[in-house]
Amino acid sequence: MLQLKPERLGINDFREQNVSICGKSFVADVSGALYWPAEKALIVADLHLEKGSSFAAKGQLLPPYDTRETLLQVAKAVDRFGAKTVVALGDSFHDRNAADRMPETELEKLRIMQDACEWIWVTGNHDPEIADQLGGFVVPELTVEGITLRHEPRGAWTTHEIAGHLHPAARIARDGFSLRRPCFIGNGVRLIMPAFGSYAGGLNVMDEAFEPLFGGDAFAVWMLGQEGLYPIATRLLRDD
Repeated sequence: MLQLKPERLGINDFREQNVSICGKSFVADVSGALYWPAEKALIVADLHLEKGSSFAAKGQLLPPYDTRETLLQVAKAVDRFGAKTVVALGDSFHDRNAADRMPETELEKLRIMQDACEWIWVTGNHDPEIADQLGGFVVPELTVEGITLRHEPRGAWTTHEIAGHLHPAARIARDGFSLRRPCFIGNGVRLIMPAFGSYAGGLNVMDEAFEPLFGGDAFAVWMLGQEGLYPIATRLLRDD
């Protein structure tokens, strides 16, 4: 069976990985969130809340619990790091009408978190507008200490950037087994975050969409596992 963690290590030894972006220190978490200690800010990308209800409306039935589970995981990450600010990097909602479909219980969970933290919605292509009842501050992008947080990554040669949108995933194969999981991908001057949403898919980092952003193998990958977050050598990455 393909293993990413030697048995001699403790279960929490790889829960987090330190990541540097343009000389600033961040903590990538196994949940798919990114914590910025200097700003006490938790960054999440592509929550895609109410994706399940969107699919149900089109006749494709999925368990209608994705919003509940995604918000629960955000709350756990906020508590674990003691974050004072949450920044959601776009596509937080699966479509423009998601707020109207959100159960009141989930809206209340969101309000409770917003009472404890400053909440910033960065708009995305799925949610170019954020309904007033969802609270928080709404911005097209956000620049803090020279680092720009946005939904969709800019083209080649862009630096000082943290983005989402592409839902990066990595695939490795070993001893006849294959594993494909969401991942962080970065090169020290920009970082693309994995999709945080329960029903969000993933695009292989070997796909040509990543080529203009990083070029060849000039990047690092941290793969989300069941128990930890693991740095993966680029030579081990495989196409789908």
